[in-house]
Amino acid sequence: MSTWVWIAIAVVTAIIIVGVLWSALRTRRTRSLQDRFGPEYDRELEKAGGRREAERELAERQKRHDELELRPLSDDARERYVEEWQATQARFVDDPTGAVSEADDLVQRVMRDRGYPVDDFEQRAADISVEHPELVERYRTANGIARASERGEASTEDLRHSVRHYRALFVELLEVGDDDRGGNTDDVSEDARVSRLR
Repeated sequence: MSTWVWIAIAVVTAIIIVGVLWSALRTRRTRSLQDRFGPEYDRELEKAGGRREAERELAERQKRHDELELRPLSDDARERYVEEWQATQARFVDDPTGAVSEADDLVQRVMRDRGYPVDDFEQRAADISVEHPELVERYRTANGIARASERGEASTEDLRHSVRHYRALFVELLEVGDDDRGGNTDDVSEDARVSRLR
């Protein structure tokens, strides 16, 4: 065979190898983002209308999150927040709408103290999705109910769900050690986890 045939074979082989490697890297990136973001990956995929756009958005979230200077709460701040949360839950009996508003405010203050920017809800949700992908949809639901409550469009049962969703995120944002957290994240264990912080 002539030299140009060998060159053509080498070029085609190189193109195939590059294509296989690129496809493998793309598949690996997709799996990594799916593992990292869980259901949030599917939500973003549906919202973005395409895998490339969705993955770019999620990668940008990760990069932005990595640039945040997040810090743990001091023990005093954590205890103060726990006391405020317990007062908010107690308020629910007499003033469910006020309790939801307080829960929203309390979560934002904890986020601010931890170093999250809190000016825009969508950005807060995006930042939360990086570390707490299993809770971000609950946070969105809680916020949606809080906004509906402001318009007088939320039932007491809706408001109860909102407080429960805020509580789930609140407990995670307190960032207590595993010994204090327990292994469960259901509502009973969230109550126990809050009370163990005292």
